[in-house]
Amino acid sequence: MTTDTVTHRKLVRKFTAIGPYLREAKSNESEYFFDCLAVCASAKALPEAREFWGWWLMLTTEDSQNFEFHYQLGFFDASGQWQERALPKKHEAEVARTLRDFYDKLGSCMNSLSLSIRPSPALGNNHLLSAA
Repeated sequence: MTTDTVTHRKLVRKFTAIGPYLREAKSNESEYFFDCLAVCASAKALPEAREFWGWWLMLTTEDSQNFEFHYQLGFFDASGQWQERALPKKHEAEVARTLRDFYDKLGSCMNSLSLSIRPSPALGNNHLLSAA
């Protein structure tokens, strides 16, 4: 599904301008994948083998004007895969801060395009973000 008023290419350009969050190779015309490697798990590892604590978020088109987001927190391993894991207490605040910072930017971007976003019902009521 593509949006009527805002094309996929335009969304990709706008999302790319937000910062280094969009993973275009993992996105398509109905789903956009974003992530953030917020905290390095061990700086002692070689750069190509480093692992991180952070988040990933999927933004899905519901129709031409409305989008739904779902995010998860966890661990980005050395093979480049996200794993849903409980964050160590000492990293919770930083991971949450980076997610909220991204969400503020995403919300502003969506508002500038007259598009709306809302949390996925699967997130329940106890999540870090609100509807924009």
